[in-house]
Amino acid sequence: MVRLADLSSPGVAARAAAGAILAVPVGATEQHGPHLPLTTDTDIALALCDGLAAARPEVLVAPAVPYGSSGEHAGFAGTLSIGQEATEFLLLELGRSAAETFGRLLFVSAHGGNTGPVTRAAARLRAESRDVSVFRPRWPGEPHAGRVETALQLTMRPGSVRMERAVAGDRRPIGELLPLLREGGVRAVTATGVLGDPTGATAVEGKELLAGLTAALVSHVDEWRRA
Repeated sequence: MVRLADLSSPGVAARAAAGAILAVPVGATEQHGPHLPLTTDTDIALALCDGLAAARPEVLVAPAVPYGSSGEHAGFAGTLSIGQEATEFLLLELGRSAAETFGRLLFVSAHGGNTGPVTRAAARLRAESRDVSVFRPRWPGEPHAGRVETALQLTMRPGSVRMERAVAGDRRPIGELLPLLREGGVRAVTATGVLGDPTGATAVEGKELLAGLTAALVSHVDEWRRA
């Protein structure tokens, strides 16, 4: 597994000339309940890119983008949001710059609030004749700081998890919560910042989840390359 930032400029040029793909982890800095770190979404995106690069040596992993559109988490200390427009513009300009070196660019976005900006940025880059793909990890069940993200973090960075502080939040299905979240943000439905129940999460479960998500990413890239 090779990270872009560890290489010299000539080293990058050589890898790019050989057909390297640049994978950009796109995350966020936002609350994830009382038990998970603010880096959770960024950690997931970076872990997926690292797993992809381990499976496909032609992939280089760019430094993660740690900020995104997290306005729905306003009111929780530590959340740093740059909004939809700034996120889109950041990714658009980043993509334009990356395309000067790399023939293919992959955004791996692990924060739901970034869906619109990353989709629009990728569409504009494609319209400018750049070869860009987007992967967004998806899983059934709890969407934010619940069992899934807690299990993933337990296998990625166990020292960052405070399971003794884990508490259940709003456990209603996401389809039922979406109108409330759009109107008033996460604070409107849960004082803990948690959507779901993280208390039963384990690292073993997280390892299986991460392996499955990584396999889905590898498959996505393989299909993109064939196309």
